[in-house]
Amino acid sequence: MKPRPDAWAAAAVGLRVDLIDTPALVIDLDAMERNIQRMADFARKHGVRWRPHAKLHKSAEIALLLQKAGACGACVQKLSEAEALAAGGVSDLFISNEILAANKLLRTARLAAQLAARGGRLALAVDSEEGIARLAEAMGKAGSDAGIDVFVEIDVGQGRCGVPPGPEAVALAQSIARHHRLRFAGLHAYHGGAQHLRGTDARRAAIAAAVAAAAHTRALIEAAGLPVGLVTGAGTGTLVHEAASGVYGELQAGSFLFMDADYARNERESAQPAFEHALFVKTQVISARATHAVCDAGHKSHAIDSGLPLVHGLAPERALRFANGGDEHGILYPEGPKARLPALGRMLWLVPGHCDPTVNLHDHLVGVRGGLAHGVVERIIRVDARGAVT
Repeated sequence: MKPRPDAWAAAAVGLRVDLIDTPALVIDLDAMERNIQRMADFARKHGVRWRPHAKLHKSAEIALLLQKAGACGACVQKLSEAEALAAGGVSDLFISNEILAANKLLRTARLAAQLAARGGRLALAVDSEEGIARLAEAMGKAGSDAGIDVFVEIDVGQGRCGVPPGPEAVALAQSIARHHRLRFAGLHAYHGGAQHLRGTDARRAAIAAAVAAAAHTRALIEAAGLPVGLVTGAGTGTLVHEAASGVYGELQAGSFLFMDADYARNERESAQPAFEHALFVKTQVISARATHAVCDAGHKSHAIDSGLPLVHGLAPERALRFANGGDEHGILYPEGPKARLPALGRMLWLVPGHCDPTVNLHDHLVGVRGGLAHGVVERIIRVDARGAVT
């Protein structure tokens, strides 16, 4: 029988890092806290708010830790994520996505009322007249006058949700303003695709276009008589440009907290804080051959949509390459000129290719204090919104 999570967590606290069972998803708490401090300092220096995306960590405990450091709240992509974080005490949430289903909109309205009752707020993105009308209807059915903040999403290059910048966005802002339970809060202008453009010049050009589109749209809405309270967006790969733009007032970057192998492939902006890897999959070598070794961390322990993990902590000349071994296994090959295959039983640390879906594979995050070599387990962090995809 699997032990109850709280009993397992209590037993794990105080363990030496080498005794953590594998595969496990581990946070280097010291590195994470340095990342938080660097982000807080960066936002303060540029006079912008920061609302980290909680779809990264899916944890109320971490969201509250970020707020304590200065974050104004959290972003989520799904209503169920918002509900899970709200249940854990987070009270300022922005669902940076569209919701159209009637039952979900009624849940959204009720959550807005619950958060308002405890001094919090809920915000939602829209990109259609239909979405606005359905949201207003749901707010009416919920019978609350607490209201909800509504951002018009504009497509600034992502090619996903959002109306084109310009007159269509003006019409949606005016439509929101006609409903007394809806508050037009500003523009949601996030360019996700730009986060992973490898070169600094390409990212700079993409965000320059996004800034121009957001500024133009804001000017049109204000010319129509509606104040645009906020332009929100940005991610870890481009935040230096949105922060310096004078147009964006809020940064939604989330991956800075952990950093992953995909972000490590980006050419770093000179003005970007030096964020460190803080999330790792601990794994053990369980089989060894003359040509390769096999570890116990397969696809069930890390996501591969942005590539396979990197083996962490090895000198370049001793690098190992992680190869696809299926659901339960990873295959390790020598990569550097002086690399040697790890011995049977050796513990290794992997940097996941993509943090967000990797976290969603785990019930808990193991927080280690004192480093990956000699640290101890300080706390176990529950992934409150694991599987929250609705």
